[in-house]
Amino acid sequence: MSSPQAARRLAVAVIGIGGIGGGAAGSLAAAGRHDVTACMRRPIEQLTLERPEGVVTPPLAVHTDPAQAKPADWVLLCTKAHQTAAAAPWLQRLCTPATHVGVMQNGIDHVARVAPLANGATVVPVLVYYNGERLAPDRVRLRRAGDHDVVVADDAGGRAYAKLLEGTPLKVLFSDDFATLAWRKLLINAVANPITALTLQRQAVLRRPDVQELCRAVLHEAVAVARADGAKLAGDEVERTMATLFTFSGELGTSMYFDRLAGRQLEHEALTGAIVAKGERHGIATPLNRALLTLLRAINDAAGK
Repeated sequence: MSSPQAARRLAVAVIGIGGIGGGAAGSLAAAGRHDVTACMRRPIEQLTLERPEGVVTPPLAVHTDPAQAKPADWVLLCTKAHQTAAAAPWLQRLCTPATHVGVMQNGIDHVARVAPLANGATVVPVLVYYNGERLAPDRVRLRRAGDHDVVVADDAGGRAYAKLLEGTPLKVLFSDDFATLAWRKLLINAVANPITALTLQRQAVLRRPDVQELCRAVLHEAVAVARADGAKLAGDEVERTMATLFTFSGELGTSMYFDRLAGRQLEHEALTGAIVAKGERHGIATPLNRALLTLLRAINDAAGK
């Protein structure tokens, strides 16, 4: 029998209701075990989540001003990495030392990025593998992209996060080497995101032989940087990454692709920019990644907010 503490309804705040945040908020709200609040810039009447199990429109509270927020048991930070600083007012209101913050963002260094803003809360880094597409401000489509939907470290924070998701269809994988898996996720993003955004094509573009050649060259640079940064990667990591990419449907987009279509700011600094910056730190040249970064910066400078 579960203990009273384990069965307690928790207050869960989700910051950022895009594809990832909408998928998380909708899944938790539909499970009905916790009280879920969406923290977003503009109000919505309801959130509709399209998922393989069917379409749901669960009850969901909405706050549009941090002043409305009260301390939460869990905060899921689902903004893009470059929007973390803008989420600081929400984190200040929602977080206490008793709060857990699940950082569901791309990139690496999740804890270092968020901990200074979280009022002493426990920061839990999360790697997200499900594909979330925001179809409208109040409608999100969630698609599976593998055997697991999220990855967390096999520690107290990771296990608490997995317990939070109990009752939802989202599958959690535990890892005893989270840093290596974070780099592996970054390797996927290092090619899928920039190339889909630059070509304005979904992931089917990655099946072109010439694009595959470019992907491999970009990945060879990134793998060298990852190893220098301590990631325990396989000798054939480039081919493993390519094989993983080809398990994803060509119909899927990427977050950077959707952001460019919508004229939003891109997440390039947390992805390609992180590889270039770590390369500089470790004395490893990354000319192809640097070229991609230059192009993405040019696009971003012309983008709206």
